[in-house]
Amino acid sequence: MVAVSIILTGIFISLFSILLLKLERLRRNIDRLGGPKSLPIIGNVHQLKRNPKEFTKQLLQLFDDFSHLQVFRLLIGWHPMIFVCSPEVAEPLLNSSSHLDKSSDYRFIQPWLGTGLLTSTGEKWKSRRKLLTPSFHFKILHNFVGVFNEQAKVLLEKMTAHADGKTVYNVFDDITLCALDIICETAMGRSINAQRNSDSEYVQAVCKMSEYTILRARTPWLWSDFLFNLIGPGKDYTRCLSILHDFTEKVIQERQAEFITRHNSDTTMEKLIEEKGEDNSVGTKKRLAFLDMLLCATEGPQKLTYEDIREEVDTFMFEGHDTTATASSWALHFIGANPEVQRKVHEEMDRIFGKNDRDVTIDDLKEMKYLECCIKESLRIFPSVALFGRSLTEDTVIGGVNIAKDTTVVIASAAIHRNRNIYPDSLKYDPDRFLPENSVSRHPFAFIPFSAGGRNCIGQKFAVLEEKVILSTIFRNFNVKSTQKREELCPLLELMLKPANGIDVILTKRNRETLT
Repeated sequence: MVAVSIILTGIFISLFSILLLKLERLRRNIDRLGGPKSLPIIGNVHQLKRNPKEFTKQLLQLFDDFSHLQVFRLLIGWHPMIFVCSPEVAEPLLNSSSHLDKSSDYRFIQPWLGTGLLTSTGEKWKSRRKLLTPSFHFKILHNFVGVFNEQAKVLLEKMTAHADGKTVYNVFDDITLCALDIICETAMGRSINAQRNSDSEYVQAVCKMSEYTILRARTPWLWSDFLFNLIGPGKDYTRCLSILHDFTEKVIQERQAEFITRHNSDTTMEKLIEEKGEDNSVGTKKRLAFLDMLLCATEGPQKLTYEDIREEVDTFMFEGHDTTATASSWALHFIGANPEVQRKVHEEMDRIFGKNDRDVTIDDLKEMKYLECCIKESLRIFPSVALFGRSLTEDTVIGGVNIAKDTTVVIASAAIHRNRNIYPDSLKYDPDRFLPENSVSRHPFAFIPFSAGGRNCIGQKFAVLEEKVILSTIFRNFNVKSTQKREELCPLLELMLKPANGIDVILTKRNRETLT
């Protein structure tokens, strides 16, 4: 009996030693890429800040410290993360037809989104992307400008109440609610009046789901479902999830019933675009929504199930409001902090609209070339999505080192956008960087706020048009003075790169009657 115990102990020690040796070889290989000094077994865990604000600051500093390497690594225990900080290294990865799988870190979003366009992989992603691309046809985006205008007017009304030229007003939450109203109406064809009823159960559930998802992602002991429910907010998470899914399911059922009465069974997405793409009628029931186009795909070889439709609607809801709200808010701060930039924005608005208070049209949006440069420059400094995670589908040489299959590679747009060799004085806000004559020789992957390659953001045109409507509405009507210094903004890396302290501004109503 004693002999058996000795043998088993020996086998255990041998296996454990082999495992440790394997992990140490992995660490030493990955360490060849460079990065902060790692230790056996724990890697870099002991160095990482626990406070989310401090961690974001630390990560941005690491990008600055190691960007000259183009690639560096962090080891979270034995879990390696390869950070790509140059467009040259990012390009073959993002353009690859193989490395299309999102990293395992996206699993915490799946209870809400399922395996929709954001999180799906392989053939499901390819077929779903092909199916959904027509949903972002120019005619459809044209149709949505009416929604953008209506909700921007509500935001304008709320902002006007603070426009006394002296009150410091945190505009971030109101812009976020505006973006939430827009995506609800464009994705589902349903108004939730978030701007006028921010205490609604649905609005609160959306906010809490984002908060809980990030909390879980950055807290290893909550990765387990059991512990998340036992010592974390698992029960409230489940309650919020039920609210969101119940709401989405109800809207789908109602919209499907309307769809059946209005359209033939052979209605295709292309036919729907032709029928409704130019319809700018105000009536909500008549206005096209992404959901209508998903309902077209319930027949045929790529038939969508009820569950498929729900996960894509939920994906649109998740991706379609936080990103645009954050980007609009950063742009508002930067323009408000740079008087000469704001003067040029006002000149562009006055040239397009003059004294007229009419709605923004699609032709107006095409003319907002300087405002677009302003949006791009704010996305360069603070990209809404600062990191894009991929899981390698095969062994790959990165930075001269052979990296094993299934390793997480993070394309760090926040690091690429601050590369001093590409953008001199990279922290300075200068929209002129994106004038055509200044962009022509720049590497095509030097600016990737919407990712790039095959898995780029399908809704990027939608986002830019929405941001232009929101920001043009604000700057047509107000002088904006940002009251925070750059160091007071405190960017916080959650699902988006958000301003942890909000966006504080002082608004003064513009007198456009004096325009000639």
